[in-house]
Amino acid sequence: MKLAGKVCLITGGTRGIGAAAALDFARRGADLALNGRYLDAEAEEVIKEVEALGRKCVFIQGDMGKPEDAKRCVEETVAALGALDVLVHSAGGAVPGSFVGVEEEAWYSAFDVHVHAVFHLGRAAIPHIKARGEGAIILISSAAGVLGVLGATAYATVKGTLIHLTRVMARELAPDNIRVNCVAPGVIRTRFQDYLTPEQVKNNLENRIPLRREGTVDDVAEVITLLTENEFITGETIVIDGGITSRIA
Repeated sequence: MKLAGKVCLITGGTRGIGAAAALDFARRGADLALNGRYLDAEAEEVIKEVEALGRKCVFIQGDMGKPEDAKRCVEETVAALGALDVLVHSAGGAVPGSFVGVEEEAWYSAFDVHVHAVFHLGRAAIPHIKARGEGAIILISSAAGVLGVLGATAYATVKGTLIHLTRVMARELAPDNIRVNCVAPGVIRTRFQDYLTPEQVKNNLENRIPLRREGTVDDVAEVITLLTENEFITGETIVIDGGITSRIA
């Protein structure tokens, strides 16, 4: 499915991986609806970059932890741009805490933003995508969802849930020619990594990542684009982590 002339909704689309995906989609001729919690200078800059590429771009405010916001984002996308072909759920964030230490509110919030949002977004979006005859849904997991990670039980759990949800949705939606895939980034240089100390960054490069570099948002965006355009890939999770999950020691 070529992206030229298509309409894409990206949650968390105004920064990080979501913004990089938006720009890659725009370069390939797609129009964008970008969701974020607020319209700030960074969001406005992404919108300007998309429009500079000759594509339409609308901002839709919404908190993906709220079902009504998730549903509204889909409807406002269709109202503004006339259709919906691609849904990318990139909204989310870190959820620190061990199994016995994570706050109960944080645990439930993690499921609301990362998992329950897919339920509400997907159910709102699927009829519109189906009406177009083909389409794609891309979920953003994490290498933490593949192997787990110490000190972030809720985060690893919801990201692992997205991997299985990808397989289930792919099987169910294949007859409608809607492909569902997932990407699982490792250590990617975004604001998400700003909490790392210099010592932790050094440890990542020297002892954890076989390729000895952090990933970039463009590394991830390229795979999102691939999974959107390739018409024979569905139900898959592509890990983009420089080899972290390949290690056994």
